[in-house]
Amino acid sequence: MADSSSPPVATEATSAATPINFILLSLFVFLVYLRLKPMKPQVLPRAPPATVFRTFTPPELYPYNGLNGMPVYLAVRGRVFDVTAGRNFYGPGGPYANFAGRDASRGLACGSFDEDMLTKDLDGPLDKLDDLGDEQMEALQGWEERFLEKYLVVGKLVPVGSEEAKAAAAQQ
Repeated sequence: MADSSSPPVATEATSAATPINFILLSLFVFLVYLRLKPMKPQVLPRAPPATVFRTFTPPELYPYNGLNGMPVYLAVRGRVFDVTAGRNFYGPGGPYANFAGRDASRGLACGSFDEDMLTKDLDGPLDKLDDLGDEQMEALQGWEERFLEKYLVVGKLVPVGSEEAKAAAAQQ
């Protein structure tokens, strides 16, 4: 005779294949897959080409105007700056494009971007800026300090035919 105080015995086994268990198992398998799948190798950005400090004459500086894939350089008081990072300002079509590949000292000092502020004769002497006033020289110094903070000095501007230009040509 059966004991009436004992709980009834389950005759059917409950199945583990419930929809929630299937979803949890799928999620677990997916997470394991994400963890174990091979990662794509990281590709580092290409390093910019090495910049060597060099001596420029005005004709040698002129091609560095941003055209034909060239970097953008400009000179201020004998220092040549690589302003390629500011190509939208100094490169072709930019508001300061006249200065690209040139000595920009007089134009920056005078606050003028006109073509007549640039040295016409690239083979002639460098502009000594002797006729500029104190206010203009102060403005030029401000520009030079900004360039020094922001851009890399890549060279020195010397006149054609100078001893430094001859020595630099001999080294190349």
